[in-house]
Amino acid sequence: MPWTSTADRYGTVAIAIHWITALAVIGLLISGFQAAGMANAPGQAGLLRIHAVLGISVLVLTILRLAWWWLIDRKPLPPADMPRWQSRAATSVHGLFYVVILVMAASGIGMLVVSQAAQVLFFGAPRPLPDFDAYAPRIPHGIGGRLMVALICLHVAAALYHQFIRRDRLLRRMGLGR
Repeated sequence: MPWTSTADRYGTVAIAIHWITALAVIGLLISGFQAAGMANAPGQAGLLRIHAVLGISVLVLTILRLAWWWLIDRKPLPPADMPRWQSRAATSVHGLFYVVILVMAASGIGMLVVSQAAQVLFFGAPRPLPDFDAYAPRIPHGIGGRLMVALICLHVAAALYHQFIRRDRLLRRMGLGR
């Protein structure tokens, strides 16, 4: 499989970035929602360490992906028989993924900075974790997490629709199937 995309299939680099990012985002959502509901400070701190590292990883992968598209590769064309509204919907959902990821990264970093939680999580500061709800970046971060879940559900539903209803083998473009 070539490194770059062809007219009908994503290349190896785009596929790898997609699936690694997808797994990391799922890990972020699980760790974030679970940590938000924890009362056990040591357990919460451990989850938040994982969450922060995954968050930075997703930010770096997203920046790499955007640079890849702008500088090196071109996305495959939409299937010829795809209705225009579906193509626009797909473009919109993908664009929203990028926006939400960037807002989530900015609000997560902002929360670590303004709450001084980074000192507790990564540098051993001898104080309890702050109440994150007391800091403004928590609002977009929480909304973004829920919006990410909705976008993932839309994205997966559309992929399954294409694979099993339209039977246009669209998942093949992302390295699944033949």
